[in-house]
Amino acid sequence: MSKTPVTVVHRPEGQTFETFVDGLRCMADYRREGNIVQMVHTVVPPQLEGRGIAAQLVEAALTWIESEQLKVDPVCSYVRLYLQRHPEWQHLKV
Repeated sequence: MSKTPVTVVHRPEGQTFETFVDGLRCMADYRREGNIVQMVHTVVPPQLEGRGIAAQLVEAALTWIESEQLKVDPVCSYVRLYLQRHPEWQHLKV
């Protein structure tokens, strides 16, 4: 499938980055503890998988983490894999 460009919204009150595609909520949840952001859960409904949505959610989160001069603890397996595939973000890992 082709990449579906999305608009990711940061909702700090819910500690999540989210977008809606075809009426379905996609999200990357985190927990912030001081200067460490634990990326804990990334969810894209099965019917939307393979469209690059999770990657865009994680990239938005990492961009925010970098802009706030924080560090990331990739608890979520998808975020760990994303960081392995994108070495340009390695400097953010704790």
